[in-house]
Amino acid sequence: MPLTTLLGAGGAIGRPLAGLLTARGEPVRLVGRRPGPVAGAEIVAADLSDRGQTVQAVAGSSVVHLLVGLPYRTAVWRERWPRIMANVIEACKRAGARLVFFDNVYMYGRVSGPMTEQTPYAPCSRKGEVRARIATSLMDEVRAGRLTAMIARSADFYGSKTDHAVPDVLVLAALARGAKPSWLLNASVPHSLTFTPDAARALVMLAGRETAWNQIWHLPTAPDPPTGAGFIAMAAEAFGAPPRHRVLGRPMLRLAGLFNGDVRESYEMLYQSDAPYLFDSGKFAREFGFAGTPYAEGIRIAVEAYRRTA
Repeated sequence: MPLTTLLGAGGAIGRPLAGLLTARGEPVRLVGRRPGPVAGAEIVAADLSDRGQTVQAVAGSSVVHLLVGLPYRTAVWRERWPRIMANVIEACKRAGARLVFFDNVYMYGRVSGPMTEQTPYAPCSRKGEVRARIATSLMDEVRAGRLTAMIARSADFYGSKTDHAVPDVLVLAALARGAKPSWLLNASVPHSLTFTPDAARALVMLAGRETAWNQIWHLPTAPDPPTGAGFIAMAAEAFGAPPRHRVLGRPMLRLAGLFNGDVRESYEMLYQSDAPYLFDSGKFAREFGFAGTPYAEGIRIAVEAYRRTA
């Protein structure tokens, strides 16, 4: 059977994707700096910023998913992301592999109205400039006919139980430990959120559809997103807790950034939280008949996962 390789397999999307693929009995290779064992999968340690190691990690693959998450530092992104993308593209060319790049929406910048696959790149952050650069370099290869690939984009996500998902950290994890949940800047505007199991499921579906290649896709994200307060209310109800919350304003976050590098680095991205953040995945829904798990159901599933590990 064809081999699927996950580059950056230990993250919020890599773990559920690996589980789906191994459950189907498909050959899977998990690649990371220090990958942990997963039943039914081949494990390879590699530094993707090294071209030789990347080529070796990808060799023999039919499909490669680039799922890497780098430290949340602009300097790291500027130095490493272009090199990693170039290395992975070259490795896929040598292996004759198809590439799926799991991406975010930073390159769109501030958008008035829903973000779609046709939204132009107009980054208003340094991290967004990096994402625009690497996404463009990938699709340039596709347009030139040198690579078969696709970009699969997600909104902010929840349900991962990692510190990379703000709703998990500020809402679900807080409620799980009996603390008051928080929201960034404005809890009164709608904010689209992708349920991580939906993203993993969609990556399998996309890679298996011949007509999906050489395009950009927004991963299934339930329509009619709740406000921050609405998300918190649903999560609090699922936990059996009061829906009280606090809103973290810019002055508080700037102060926290003096002591926390991740908070400091996220300050430039706050434009995503002060106005409606609307992510349209209608293209995927029309093609695959799946619009994403409704928020109330996704939150219930996520809460059950928190309770199982409490």
